[in-house]
Amino acid sequence: MKENIFEYIIFNKPYGIISQFSSDTHKTLDSFNLPKKIYPVGRLDKDSEGLLLLSNDGKFIEDFLLHHERSYWVQVENTPQDSDLMRLRKGIKIKTGVTKPCKVDLIAEPSLWKRDPPIRERKSIPTSWLEITLKEGKNRQVRKMTAAIGFPTLRLVRSRVGKISLSSLNIDLGEWVKIKKSEII
Repeated sequence: MKENIFEYIIFNKPYGIISQFSSDTHKTLDSFNLPKKIYPVGRLDKDSEGLLLLSNDGKFIEDFLLHHERSYWVQVENTPQDSDLMRLRKGIKIKTGVTKPCKVDLIAEPSLWKRDPPIRERKSIPTSWLEITLKEGKNRQVRKMTAAIGFPTLRLVRSRVGKISLSSLNIDLGEWVKIKKSEII
């Protein structure tokens, strides 16, 4: 099939939006004038922000979820040591099983939009930022991973899906753009 019959969308999802098109209780993707009959490629929970890939190409969605990386900028309480991060790199037991090995590093605070509402801050507890790259996506996995090593997630922003990154796009929060499949993988 030709690529042009399929649609590929990158959406910069705000905090508080659920990754589906209808809900009786929450604000959804339907609020953003996205094309019809497209589906999220994976999900970002209501409390997470950043890049959400959507498509109507079922084979692509299945392949992407199994084989392609997603990266996250994660603000956590305190500052993990390399020994803490090594536990994540090797895979760690969470409630839904053992995670696959991942890439994780401490990073400088990324330049991001202000979150509404802002994260809770405690004057006596510092925060730090991690970049975590996964090839899997269990429910609330990143949050469960950082909690398992004793560093709760305060803010979670998906910064990259495949080859598309927040830093390579000029896309504001709540906006979306059509892209080509070849730009993603």
